[in-house]
Amino acid sequence: MKFNPDEIKEATKKDFDAAWNDGKKFVTFPGINEKYPRTSLKYGKPHPVFDTIQRLREAYMRMGFEEFMNPIIVEDRDIHKQFGYEALAVLDRCYYIGGLPRPNVGISDERIEDIKNILGDIGDEGVEKIRLILHSYKKGEIEGDDLVPEIAGRLKVPDSKVAVMIDHVFPEFRSLIPVSSQNTLRSHMTSGWFISLSEMCEYRKIPMRLFSVDRVFRREQAEDATRLMAYYSASCVMADENVSVEDGKAVASGLLSQFGFSNFMFRPDEKRSKYYVPDTQTEVFAFHPKLVGSKTKYNDGWVEVATFGIYSPSALSQYDIPYPVMNLGMGVERLAMILHDSSDVRALVYPQFQYKINWKMADSEIAAMIFVEDAPETVKGKDIQEAIVRTCIQYGNTASPCEFMAWEGELYDTNICVKVIEPEENTKLCGPAAMNEIISYRNDILGLPRTSKWDEAFKNGVSTGIRYIDAFAARCAKEIEDAAKNGSGSETRIRIIKVPSEVNIKIDPIASRYITGLNKKIDTRGPVFTTVKMEII
Repeated sequence: MKFNPDEIKEATKKDFDAAWNDGKKFVTFPGINEKYPRTSLKYGKPHPVFDTIQRLREAYMRMGFEEFMNPIIVEDRDIHKQFGYEALAVLDRCYYIGGLPRPNVGISDERIEDIKNILGDIGDEGVEKIRLILHSYKKGEIEGDDLVPEIAGRLKVPDSKVAVMIDHVFPEFRSLIPVSSQNTLRSHMTSGWFISLSEMCEYRKIPMRLFSVDRVFRREQAEDATRLMAYYSASCVMADENVSVEDGKAVASGLLSQFGFSNFMFRPDEKRSKYYVPDTQTEVFAFHPKLVGSKTKYNDGWVEVATFGIYSPSALSQYDIPYPVMNLGMGVERLAMILHDSSDVRALVYPQFQYKINWKMADSEIAAMIFVEDAPETVKGKDIQEAIVRTCIQYGNTASPCEFMAWEGELYDTNICVKVIEPEENTKLCGPAAMNEIISYRNDILGLPRTSKWDEAFKNGVSTGIRYIDAFAARCAKEIEDAAKNGSGSETRIRIIKVPSEVNIKIDPIASRYITGLNKKIDTRGPVFTTVKMEII
């Protein structure tokens, strides 16, 4: 769908600010809400990790740091230069980048026959064109994603036929096995900082304050509640002649205090990475009042949130970096878990895959997924619906047999009358469940009357505002519209209902799956017993 920039401008900053502060406010885009009336555009919701990333970026820049992007692809020789004898242990946790080799394929007489059976009679000249193109592909002159269109274009045949031909005639392409290069995916932001600083020292003066918030990749044996194979690192460096551990403490305190942390503790890190000066690698612990008494393992309020250190002169010398450098880094997901009160990083980062474990819906969310299925489309149809409801409310307890006129008038150029009737004896116009109301209570969906017996459910549950008679009247009005179009009468009857659909109630499948998954219940049983009849007059 195309958006008109001029129309979008009408949703002013004031609208968005209000929507941001009030999650229930809708922002209107002219021409869009009208097209999708049931899905009015609500102000968007950020992912907790990207929300934290944005806050970190702003926090770093408020402290005078400049944002950079470091290389993601790092040669393994750089890991050896940075980590020394620890390099093999580090590389064991790295992902090496591989690729498919380009096969050297020949075209035998048998293959020529198969090619012609698929592509048609392309002649010896066409076969030679294929041979030359495959040779150019082998030499790297043609990229893999250009191979099929290149052959198709040269031979003037459809791409689909060329793809089939390659798959059937050249099995070498299907049996290729990836071959690793010497390149790795960055496992530490430090790997990128060394490369970046090495280049920058040629043209940038110190002091420098730089930061980067970006992905790193770690070849874990498995992902669990506290670790992922790909995550975000918020890393910074300070380069200056007199940089020290105290600078690391100041940056950590200044950065984390912007997220509500206080009372920092700094402890020597026992890991002692080779690329840090001995005794400078430091763990940062910070106190956050929000964590006190929480269900997380940090219920005393203290949590390890960052590590910093001074890069080793020997590691810096490998890159001809002539000045001291302080580096601080933290895992964004760990900070996001604290800020968003999460105990499982998988559920925080990938909620779409974790809903079966952590899926929780409020009664208000469930109630919002319950609606009337069939409804009248015309203004008169809606008038008929309301008239049926009024008649049932007014005369519902009248002893039967009985009959009451609900509406009379013209619909689709046809004069009609609508009656609510109960022909059977010794009953009433409407059954005792007609005024039951659909509510969500403790994650159950129930149809209940508003009596003192159910005060607790209505007080603490969430009502949909839909009574059985409302939903039934909507279906009656819809069927009356359809009948009037065809110039015929109609009669709609309801008896004892057992499932919501029998009274014209639809429950979104998402809510149904949630409720059944929790072994909760959907109970809308009840006797409604009434009939609506439309006659042409």
